Amino acid sequence: MISTLLIIDAMNLIRRIYAVQHKQHGDTLSALIATQTTATNALKKLLRIHHPTHVICVFDSHTASWRHQIYPDYKQGRKPVPELLKQGLLQIQEHFFEIGVDSLISEEDEADDLIACLADKMSKQQQNCIIVSTDKGFYQILDDHISIYDYFQNRFISRQQVQHKMGVSSDQLCDYWAITGISSSTIKGAEGIGSKGALSLLQQYGSLDNIFKQADDPENKLLTKIKSQQKEALLAKQLVTLKTDLQLGFNLKDLRYEQSY
Repeated sequence: MISTLLIIDAMNLIRRIYAVQHKQHGDTLSALIATQTTATNALKKLLRIHHPTHVICVFDSHTASWRHQIYPDYKQGRKPVPELLKQGLLQIQEHFFEIGVDSLISEEDEADDLIACLADKMSKQQQNCIIVSTDKGFYQILDDHISIYDYFQNRFISRQQVQHKMGVSSDQLCDYWAITGISSSTIKGAEGIGSKGALSLLQQYGSLDNIFKQADDPENKLLTKIKSQQKEALLAKQLVTLKTDLQLGFNLKDLRYEQSY
């Protein structure tokens, strides 16, 4: 029997819901209560749509991760979770638990890495995994068993769509971001190359490793520029690559969901 693990990128879902409620109600208890109700209803809807055999909601711990340790500017400009929302997260988790869904929070690892690790384990066992998120960072792990579902657009994101949208395959995305950087996470990459230059380099050489294996060529300005920033590009690649080798401390059977919605 094929199992399907539904992974909710919880803060991605909840923060988007809260942003809408905040516009309507301001920084008030009404906004928080509306967010809690809407998030719980969203989870019920996701359970009805996807009929998972297993499900988990993964939350960020809001503490510094290993990425901050090797790169202090990581996500430096990103807005913090609103204090009111942060105070209400436990109650949201309790609402989720009441409908049979556990929440996973780690003090050491980012939610993105936990999600990637869970998805990778499912894929290696030839089991299916659906990640509910609007985060493009998960595009890199798409495969025959791992899919991404955008709740707000009510659609799946496929590898073909990623290829069309980004101009590179899912397998090349980390190399692409290593060159272009990711401004929303304050990851610089290799400066002065940009998306067009990154695409040109990857189309010609296939991967970042192959780029750095090329002999110096003064006539190739793009190659010269990227090779002069090898250290920066490799750091960026380390930062954008999701970890899939974490020790989780639980088994798939612990995430079993008894369908009721």
